[in-house]
Amino acid sequence: MKDLTIPIRDVARELARRFSTMTYEELDVLEGIIQPMKFVKGEKILKEGEVSKYIYFLYQGLIRQYYFKNNKEMTSYLGIDGCMFMSVESLFREAPTQEMIEALEPCYVYALPKKRLEEVALHNQNIQILYRKILEGQLIEAQVHADLVRFESAQDRYRRICRQMPKVVLRAPLVYIASYLQMTPETLSRVRSSTLID
Repeated sequence: MKDLTIPIRDVARELARRFSTMTYEELDVLEGIIQPMKFVKGEKILKEGEVSKYIYFLYQGLIRQYYFKNNKEMTSYLGIDGCMFMSVESLFREAPTQEMIEALEPCYVYALPKKRLEEVALHNQNIQILYRKILEGQLIEAQVHADLVRFESAQDRYRRICRQMPKVVLRAPLVYIASYLQMTPETLSRVRSSTLID
């Protein structure tokens, strides 16, 4: 895996730009808790049974979150360059997870340890805002996905993912896209064919 060296200061600035404004002192504090991580393709970022301790910023790569239902893998999230991801229930209940996170490509990740983030957020208002906005973003994404699979037809689900996550559609294996959209690979294949004809 080729090394990608990104100064942690740049990562802290990017997070501040996206989620909050920060003083130089707050950027220093945020920079001090960020932990860089690298994962090779196929490596588990979070394994079943582990307790999640981090909120992750995926600087570069492609990940999927999934779980088993009736001995079948179910994809709950697909994330790409620039996304935030976490195992929400395990992180906040401090309980072993049933959900796994896997690198589908070589991944460069910057992790925010939840406990340290909460500690520094107590004394830094803009870091508190950043923390809140990251969590709000995760809640909104979860709700959007839940509504997508509950209320939209297979064709509409596929069209929406093409609009909202075009790079995921280009890079993720179709079997995982189908699972994320809660359809069989065969249904996805038919939907894709009819969408191309339309």
